[in-house]
Amino acid sequence: MSQGKLIIFSAPSGSGKTTLVHHLLSKPELKLAFSVSATSREKRPNEEYGKDYYFLTPDEFRSRIKKSDFLEWEEVYKDQFYGTLRSEIDRIHSEGKTVLFDVDVVGGVNIKKQFGDDALAVFVQPPSIEELERRLRSRSTESEESLAKRVGKAAEELEFSNQFDVVLVNDDLAVAKKEAEKLVADFIV
Repeated sequence: MSQGKLIIFSAPSGSGKTTLVHHLLSKPELKLAFSVSATSREKRPNEEYGKDYYFLTPDEFRSRIKKSDFLEWEEVYKDQFYGTLRSEIDRIHSEGKTVLFDVDVVGGVNIKKQFGDDALAVFVQPPSIEELERRLRSRSTESEESLAKRVGKAAEELEFSNQFDVVLVNDDLAVAKKEAEKLVADFIV
């Protein structure tokens, strides 16, 4: 296993990428560690600082951008930033583990461009936009306006799938979990 490898999971919101990432992290034989992203969005009730995200204010985020602390970042919506701190890769590689990213589509493309063959970029695709909207509604975390924004953004993000190494269609979660495990195991050997 190469200590310098990275695994990138990207997808439109509601595709199931976070569920797949959590499944992969539950497999100790893969020796993966989660790269905690930074965001300026509000913390959800079930989330923890430093475990799910590093929650920063928009001003803190902008300050860290100026200091080049981010490997990649994006302003997804006005004053709602997401990014990957460079320090996360160093932290994980120093533990002798492979970095596992759960990032938005643009972030995934940017990381893949920087690391080339040392990164496996997996695009998790929902079976359809309608199914994706149903999944987002079932979370009960979105207003109608927010839901409409996410569904519109998802349609745009699907256009990026050809910039990833693999497209993993998540229409059956059990099958998608097995496929994700095999992809990762084959890559890090």
